[in-house]
Amino acid sequence: MELRQLLYVLQIASERNFSRAAEKLHIAQPSLSQQLSKLEKELGVMLFQRNTSAVELTHAGTKFVEQAQIIIDAVELLRQEMTDISELRTGRVVVGSMPITGAHLLPHVLPVFKRKYPEIEITLLEDSSMNLEKLTASGQTDLSLLSLPLEIPALAYEILGEERIDLAVPPEHPLAERASTGRRTSLEELKQESFIVLKEGQGFRKMTVDLCRQAGFEPSVVFESNNMETVQSLVAAGMGVTLVPRFISRAPRSEFVPVYLPLADPVPSRTLVVAYRKGRYLSKAAEAFIDTFQTTVAELAQE
Repeated sequence: MELRQLLYVLQIASERNFSRAAEKLHIAQPSLSQQLSKLEKELGVMLFQRNTSAVELTHAGTKFVEQAQIIIDAVELLRQEMTDISELRTGRVVVGSMPITGAHLLPHVLPVFKRKYPEIEITLLEDSSMNLEKLTASGQTDLSLLSLPLEIPALAYEILGEERIDLAVPPEHPLAERASTGRRTSLEELKQESFIVLKEGQGFRKMTVDLCRQAGFEPSVVFESNNMETVQSLVAAGMGVTLVPRFISRAPRSEFVPVYLPLADPVPSRTLVVAYRKGRYLSKAAEAFIDTFQTTVAELAQE
């Protein structure tokens, strides 16, 4: 049994398709099939049930994949540890980020990190919070910027800090005058409002809906978008109201700007975290990135 054969089986199990697995592994499909057949013959069991529509794991295959993943993780752990010992200031970190939060935090974090660790390569992967959790749990990112609660139990996390939630309303909205008076708005006052929210799969959309439900009403959603900038532009155009994280509400803009209002006590907030797979070895580069992130977010929160 060879290490590469374990990797082949894991890739086939992930793709459920020989052609796609071979493409991802950068080998010819006949070679992949030959290696699998060789391994199955050596083990004396079938790992996959082949049919015309898909490739499915057998019972033996499921057990094999579980143990193979443990072995591959252990090998990666050994490789990372040895790299850290021999090349203390080099490395690579794959960082997952929600587009909304990352757009406002990463421009502050990345320049600081690159000045301190110029030889460490950072690869960014943007996706929805739901998909990022899956990618992080499967090891496709070293760590990801997310907010609590996390849905996948296999993830561990380091807290970055609390971020208050603000209300965004159109400039001509009756509530907009409160921006100058300092009067706070309760969520209960928004029962009859039209809401503009992010689409399903984005963590902040779920938070918005949950906060409204906790206030005793179901938000009337009139528009949805994948982009928070679009959401805010629609609010500014008078199409509805929305909730926004504080880091976003205080970011400078030149046009299509809604009026941002603080919410009444108890002020809702979200907990930003850097998440990673439980049991996964965090390289010194990844730990340095987390430390830089925590320090930078703390400094921004004090401004």
